[in-house]
Amino acid sequence: MRRVNELMRAACEDVECELVEFNGENNHVHLQVNFPPKVALSKLVNSLKGVLTPASPGIPGMGRHYWRAQRLWSGSYFAGPFGRAPHSIIRQ
Repeated sequence: MRRVNELMRAACEDVECELVEFNGENNHVHLQVNFPPKVALSKLVNSLKGVLTPASPGIPGMGRHYWRAQRLWSGSYFAGPFGRAPHSIIRQ
């Protein structure tokens, strides 16, 4: 997961966003991202999904997952605002 974190962080920086928190499980990820209003959410999500490919170096099993599912990402995503909620509440 460390390599995926690095790739997601770099993708955020490329579109002038900040990856605040990254975690997930073997079939999904959770990201907390700060991004300015000038960045379209769809552009951010496409950038994040675009950094991982079936041939991503340093990520074991990525090609196997793609082969089994015939796709790496679902066509959907969820994004929700946090407002000024404390980080501890968001984590829960």
